[in-house]
Amino acid sequence: MIFVRDKGQMCNNILQFAHVYAWAKDNGRQCISMRFAYKYQYFNICTEFRHNVFSYLLGKFMAFTGIIPVVAYNDINEDKSEKEQFILSHRSVMVEGWCVRYFDLFYKYKEDIKTLFRFKPSIQGKIDAYINDTSLKDEVKIGVHIRRGDYKTWCNGAFYFEDEEFITYVNRFIESLANKTCTVYICGNASALDHDKFKSSIKSSKVYFPNGNPGEDLCLLSQCDYVMGPPSSFSLVASMYSKAQLFWLTSHDADNAEIDVRSFDEQLPRLDSIWWDTCVKK
Repeated sequence: MIFVRDKGQMCNNILQFAHVYAWAKDNGRQCISMRFAYKYQYFNICTEFRHNVFSYLLGKFMAFTGIIPVVAYNDINEDKSEKEQFILSHRSVMVEGWCVRYFDLFYKYKEDIKTLFRFKPSIQGKIDAYINDTSLKDEVKIGVHIRRGDYKTWCNGAFYFEDEEFITYVNRFIESLANKTCTVYICGNASALDHDKFKSSIKSSKVYFPNGNPGEDLCLLSQCDYVMGPPSSFSLVASMYSKAQLFWLTSHDADNAEIDVRSFDEQLPRLDSIWWDTCVKK
């Protein structure tokens, strides 16, 4: 059994576990996510019989006491073959670290990963009803992820955008859609937003603030035609579920920045290069 643990927030955990899961599946091994055994109870994986508090406590105890070894992936560029052989030579291990990457296997097993992280019916039903109530069938749905929190200080605020910047980006994006009728959904972890300002400034008559929990926000964004926001695992995972196209805001020159829209498969490996090249190396 491969126990998988890491710190960070929900969608960081989804991506990390998905890479390990894909490699394990390709090698005939079973995986348990420590995080989704007790936390973020929004997904199908949380209902699987192995994913429970007992599994979490057991894995934590065995790793802490040295009963099972811990394999850490802390360097994206390292040769993983030695660690892979080590894992395969042990009946049970704990895998940790953000830097585990198996992109080809991720794509190979993406449908299985999506099934694991399918939203529970209570969440999916609530968002289906909300979407049907707020958007006409022929309208383009744009999901805006306002990522604040630690982004204000992380990497010197490189990906922290003010309200005015978001508004400018949204308006430019709407203009790029050749005057199509749009519904805009604004989600995120900002503690306070000026709803009236967004509604009066965005060039769409339909601007909504769902105010859901993280699972509901992720589900809603996943049902949009386009998802936009600063580079983050949250917006990336939202685009994984469907054919939603993803537009990441990477420049503070909102008036002149390129409108660069890509699919999940294209954006998945880019998140590392954006974060690593922009922030870590500096």
